[in-house]
Amino acid sequence: MRADYAALRKTIAALTEGETDEVALMATLACEIHHADDRFDWTGFYRVTEPELLKIGPYQGGHGCLVIPFSRGVCGAAARSGEVQLVDDVEDFPGHIACASSTRSELVLPVFDSAGAVIAVLDIDSDQPAAFETADAQALAAILEDVFAR
Repeated sequence: MRADYAALRKTIAALTEGETDEVALMATLACEIHHADDRFDWTGFYRVTEPELLKIGPYQGGHGCLVIPFSRGVCGAAARSGEVQLVDDVEDFPGHIACASSTRSELVLPVFDSAGAVIAVLDIDSDQPAAFETADAQALAAILEDVFAR
């Protein structure tokens, strides 16, 4: 099953209306996004907890890495650059951090607050190579903006 992003966006908007706690919002999004698409093997947030450092936040799936510096991995690259990272083959990404050996491809989106600061990244891993497309990134970025940048 592929995500119906229009329906997912409406569901998330309804579930998060009026909520301001970032962790509660992240938990809700991780759950809803993870179960929306069969390609999504691990779905979660890494939160910016101090300068240049990400720590695990709410997620769905197997065990994740606890701490990721901005200088390492796909998540670090997204946090450092503020740009979406769409990786068809994680083995080809210099400095990839293998939190799970099953991960073949990865999509990581920076999460911005209303002031435009990166507060987290949304990390989605797949056990399939080249599982993600630009359309996935665009739809998920719109959902993140709705929830965190309002």
